[in-house]
Amino acid sequence: MTMRPLLTHAFALLADEAAHPDPAVRIRLVTELATGAGAGGMVGGQIMDLAGEGRFGDPAPPDVAKLQQMKTGALLKYGCIAGALLGQAPKDQYDALDTYGHALGEAFQIADDLLDVEGDAAALGKPAGQDAAAGKTTFVTLLGIDGAKARVRDLLKHADAALAPFGAKGDILRATSRFVAERQN
Repeated sequence: MTMRPLLTHAFALLADEAAHPDPAVRIRLVTELATGAGAGGMVGGQIMDLAGEGRFGDPAPPDVAKLQQMKTGALLKYGCIAGALLGQAPKDQYDALDTYGHALGEAFQIADDLLDVEGDAAALGKPAGQDAAAGKTTFVTLLGIDGAKARVRDLLKHADAALAPFGAKGDILRATSRFVAERQN
């Protein structure tokens, strides 16, 4: 096996015929990952995050909702839609998973911000309070702890509602969103 960075290797795996026999499906998988990982996703969100800290000059408060949709949230959303792409799900199911993934990604980011404020450094495996020390604007700083928790609850309701077309088959995804919201590290 050729040694590649993991993200680059992911693109190679998705482009390989072993991922799916239909080249159109493989192209869509690669395109969606590029969107989620690139300037419109994780990388772009990280740049917004760093800009908000003043790393590129005067700090400008970021659009927190947009930043939360990007960063890790975009990759979590990709994980939700990739299965629909591979299975060539009907549009309504794809849209349901896209909506679910969007809510899951944002809930993950807000839960991460809450852990930075309330979490135990030993459980986190890293020091707590790093966002405040860096002067980051998060939903916790904008809404307070209770407001951020309420937003996570609303996102979970939205995620659950998106899974309605799947009935009980969506239970594993419902459990996943609860895990994301209730995790301790």
